[in-house]
Amino acid sequence: MAWYVYMLECADDTLYTGVTTDMKRRLSEHNGTPPGKGAKYT
Repeated sequence: MAWYVYMLECADDTLYTGVTTDMKRRLSEHNGTPPGKGAKYT
């Protein structure tokens, strides 16, 4: 099983770093599917 380390630029210009085994699913979760249900981070 492959693992991916990724960095995403958020709407507020911060960077979010994470790891996943499923980039398509994780990007969907981060962006909010359905709309308004995006990932939360601190």
